[in-house]
Amino acid sequence: MFKKSRRKIVAAIMSILVALWVGTLGVIYASSYFEMTKLNNQMLEAHAQMYTLSGSLEEIVPPNKPKPNENHGFNPGFDPESPMFQLSTFYTVAVSYEGEILEIRNKPPTVHSDADLEKLATQIIKNGTKSGTKNNLAFYKTDKGGYTLVTFKDNTVINEGAMTLFRYTLIFGGAALIVFFFLSVFLARKIVNPLEENYRKQKQFISDAGHELKTPVSVVNANAELLSREIGDNRWLQNIQYENERMGVLVGQLLDLARTENVTPQTERIDFSRLVAGEALPFESVAFEKGLTLNSNIANGGSVEGNSTQLKQIVSILLDNAIRHSKGEGEVWLTLTKEHGFAKLSIINKGDEIPKEQREHIFERFYRIDTARNSEGGHYGLGLAIAKAIATSHKGHISVNCFNGFVEFKVELPAL
Repeated sequence: MFKKSRRKIVAAIMSILVALWVGTLGVIYASSYFEMTKLNNQMLEAHAQMYTLSGSLEEIVPPNKPKPNENHGFNPGFDPESPMFQLSTFYTVAVSYEGEILEIRNKPPTVHSDADLEKLATQIIKNGTKSGTKNNLAFYKTDKGGYTLVTFKDNTVINEGAMTLFRYTLIFGGAALIVFFFLSVFLARKIVNPLEENYRKQKQFISDAGHELKTPVSVVNANAELLSREIGDNRWLQNIQYENERMGVLVGQLLDLARTENVTPQTERIDFSRLVAGEALPFESVAFEKGLTLNSNIANGGSVEGNSTQLKQIVSILLDNAIRHSKGEGEVWLTLTKEHGFAKLSIINKGDEIPKEQREHIFERFYRIDTARNSEGGHYGLGLAIAKAIATSHKGHISVNCFNGFVEFKVELPAL
């Protein structure tokens, strides 16, 4: 139970850290990407507008470069005189409307050949894309009035720098997450250890109290029997005997719970189908006395590894619980099946729906849904706690479900 709690705490801490890390990096890189894309488009558009076709392969730049406040379509926030623009590497391919290459500006030395640029420009014009990125080249297509111009900006250095930054972010971020994982394990232990120690002391108290109360209960019972022989029937003596019997039942349940939780039971291969059928047989008469019918549907051949005494106890606890809490005359259904490697025991009765907020507490010791019926019939809220302890010690699971006026308790145990 506490191992599961520690795992949940570690999982919660790591989930939050990973979400924050991924979210922060996602926002940073997404913002950087969109900002860089916007800047590339502005620079490409500016370079395209400054381009003038000539009959030579020399780069043509007008002597008076257009200013941002002139009507050349520049973004007011972008300065074409900036060092970033001046130091950037641009390539241009001018193509006639008929598809003839008019001019390629690819000032050497570059990493892209004229043939590569011509091929890319042809594909871009054919696809009809105005702007985008291809092979580390940001491109922009514009109509220059008489021909189409495809302008490229080389982002190889920028992309390599971004990938290096991303790679080291993953490496050091992953290392940090590993450190945080071990830190979260340490914190989970610090958080859970006091609860685990308190739970251990509680179990020890139940065990000690059960053993300490066992002797005086036996002594009171023996003396009450002797006194009954001396004075005969007596109302006050009968009250003492009745309350002492109730105390004996409580002590017995406390000892059963302590043994189930603290002692590893001896196990063997058990024919669970036969055990369930044998344990259900005496409850047919109990159900009949309450005007109920116990319907059993038990599949043959269901075997489990377990302790027969404890498995009988869990069946009797759930049958007794179902019969006691059935509403009116009707039926109680007991079903045993083998599915997906598990022996599944299901006991259903017609009864009041258990509120959802109480279902997770119903298997806690001394927990009672109806607090007005304390200790009714010698039951003290320990039966289902014992059933859960037995299921857990057999590496199984117990659960409760309510539907359409019915209450179902289901036990799943690993089958052989």
